[in-house]
Amino acid sequence: MTTGTRLGAIVFAFLSSFVLAQTKQETPASETNGKIYLDAVVSTNGGAPVAGLEQKDFTVLDNKVAQPIASFEALGGEKAPVEVLVVVDAVNTSFSIVAAERDQIARFLHANGGHLAHPVKLAFFTEKGLEMQPQPSTDGNSLSAALDSYEVRLRTIRRSSGIYGADERLQLSLNMVRQLAQQEAAQPGRKMVFWISPGWPMLSGPNVVQLTPKQQQQLFANIVALSTGLRAARMTLYALDPVGADESVMHGSYYMSFVKGVAKPRDAGFGKLALQVLATQTGGLVVNSNDLTELFGRCVKDAEAYYEIAFVPAPDHGEQRDVYHQVEVKVARPGLPVRTLQGYYSNP
Repeated sequence: MTTGTRLGAIVFAFLSSFVLAQTKQETPASETNGKIYLDAVVSTNGGAPVAGLEQKDFTVLDNKVAQPIASFEALGGEKAPVEVLVVVDAVNTSFSIVAAERDQIARFLHANGGHLAHPVKLAFFTEKGLEMQPQPSTDGNSLSAALDSYEVRLRTIRRSSGIYGADERLQLSLNMVRQLAQQEAAQPGRKMVFWISPGWPMLSGPNVVQLTPKQQQQLFANIVALSTGLRAARMTLYALDPVGADESVMHGSYYMSFVKGVAKPRDAGFGKLALQVLATQTGGLVVNSNDLTELFGRCVKDAEAYYEIAFVPAPDHGEQRDVYHQVEVKVARPGLPVRTLQGYYSNP
């Protein structure tokens, strides 16, 4: 048995329970009225959000077919229904980098006299689980005090180096994303999750994990479940890589090979569950810099102006489950890119 085959067996023991736990959650609130909700950010090529657009400026494509817009609302500013969740990832990041992150997070919280434009919650992800504040706050000073009182512990995962340590970090990370989506699904509005991490292992590539057709089917079920859970929670992920310029170009861009949605089990791979891939597919950003404060500022701009768009998807032919739909939103004005949910699964 090859190393990749053994590792695949270890990971899939976890993924079996992962998909069962994911599918036990209640019917997503966003599906009770048959609509798909999109939080669309329109920006200039320089990244500045574009406000003032109207419903007539937008076209929603579902599998390249234009769909009628069922509801539309232009949102933004401090009154927008947005919650920011800052996740400090101590599982996939070294202790020394986490310590530096804390200082930069504090600077972000103290900006503007400690007044935050949107409610913020802090969460700390360690091998013990996810410790999260119960309520969000716009008081950056009190949040900074909470940050100071929390001592991030050194990672103690066994076999933390090499491919088997990568397996454990992947399991912990995906489980945390799933739990977070389940918790946040009960809360209304949009959630912008700033996950501070270089990302968990992709376990994709030659001679890494060799999947059988049965394993690909199982992995496909996990991809469907996690994608549906994130959409139900109205979660947009942002991958903030604090390593920045110290990282290799190859590592920073490798995720782009996996951002296309998975329509068939034969296309499933662990790279499809990478943090950067999930961020791209949910309409967030993948940003990389040693200046974490600057990354916060770049990402939080998405709440200054965005558009909540809902449409009723056309029914699929027959009753086939887990049918992937590619979503695209276009604006009538040229040269304005749109970031939003890139796809969904019908009958999940």
